[in-house]
Amino acid sequence: MRRYFESLRPADVSAIHSVPNGIFLVRVDRAQYRWHKQKPYYEICLAVLKPKHLTGCCMTGRLYCTPRAMWKLSWFLREFGYDAELLGRNEIDEKALVDLWGVVKISEVTVHGISVLNFDGFAPAARWEELSGFADNDPRGSEVAS
Repeated sequence: MRRYFESLRPADVSAIHSVPNGIFLVRVDRAQYRWHKQKPYYEICLAVLKPKHLTGCCMTGRLYCTPRAMWKLSWFLREFGYDAELLGRNEIDEKALVDLWGVVKISEVTVHGISVLNFDGFAPAARWEELSGFADNDPRGSEVAS
């Protein structure tokens, strides 16, 4: 007997490679601290929730933990609704990051011949409708900000 499950087949993963730049409603699927002597970072895997045609795609990028880059990590944590008590104690719990939702603006950049995703901006999930509509009307892209 065969059974059909719509969610069993992943969304067209190749679609994410054809349109990597843009604004997405995402959920944190995985977050893992990676130690590096000069540039420690969190490797963040985001599952796309919207736009619909990319639902199910995962995008992985880095949020660096150097003193110079800490502002971006803090911005991500605030906009995605990270636990304020933990944030107030300057603590990051990887388990508390999983399942956080938010809006992210992503661009693809090439560093030393390697294509990587750059997280350009963050916003709370509640702003998805506002920001996604704005992005559709602005062919140059739009700012995701709080």
